[in-house]
Amino acid sequence: MKKKTSKKIQIVIVLLMIAMAAFVFLKPKAGSPMDAVALDVFAVRPETVQKRDLKHQLLMSGSIKAWEEATLYPRVEGKLLQNLLREGDPVKKNQTVSLIERDEVGAVYEPVVVPSTLTGVIGRVYLDPGANVTISTPVALVVNQERVRVAVDIPERYIGEIYKGQPATLRIDALPGKEFEARLQIISPVVDANSRAVAVEFWADNPRDILKSGMFAKVDITLAEKKNAVSIAKKSLYTENGESYVFVPASDGKTAQKKAVTVGFENTNYLEITEGLKEGDVILEFAYGLQDGSKIDMGK
Repeated sequence: MKKKTSKKIQIVIVLLMIAMAAFVFLKPKAGSPMDAVALDVFAVRPETVQKRDLKHQLLMSGSIKAWEEATLYPRVEGKLLQNLLREGDPVKKNQTVSLIERDEVGAVYEPVVVPSTLTGVIGRVYLDPGANVTISTPVALVVNQERVRVAVDIPERYIGEIYKGQPATLRIDALPGKEFEARLQIISPVVDANSRAVAVEFWADNPRDILKSGMFAKVDITLAEKKNAVSIAKKSLYTENGESYVFVPASDGKTAQKKAVTVGFENTNYLEITEGLKEGDVILEFAYGLQDGSKIDMGK
């Protein structure tokens, strides 16, 4: 019995020593920055109410396609005799692109031409001279890229917000920092039963031939827009029981005051304030736990 009591005493002594060591090592050092901060004061940052052009956008993606594309095929079977044009060469409609030598034993024919069916540039030459061809063998691809198209599928819930001529912005991963204007020109009259989406097509001018057929494109579709909207960051708005409000600094700059506001147009990052604030007003950025009358520190 004495041995058990002695063991318990030893355990208690060890625990006390551990607690004392933890207190010594974890005790805040004198002069620590935490010594100057009151626990009931919220560190907040001010935000100035500004006028912004707000856009509600839908981000989709698709592949760029040339305005016109044509794959050229020979009209006879034989061998490819010569490619008169190569990739990047301009070509006019009905201009000869390649020559085909008929493959018939005991007969001699003039080479058969493979003409372009449209005006543009040679996008691809598929075969080298000497290759066997049939009437189903592609010889070359001709593209007209003065204008390009981007087809995307828009979810049906947005059908009421799209219209012909609607503006959009194209962003290309291969061309960082560049933006291209496009317009919605084709809207399918039907909704796909499986994807619940409607097929649409955007057109964009390409006078400098920067956009290439096959490029991956991100399409920012402007569903709605509000110019010169008195606005704040969306994260700075508080809502409770259907009421929308923000916090503003009191006249002494040391406490937070709750202020009711009315919200109008909004997008992903910002929202319009139609009542309660004006341009140039200062509000407090979101701070978890902030209440009406809370002490605040806005820093320098």
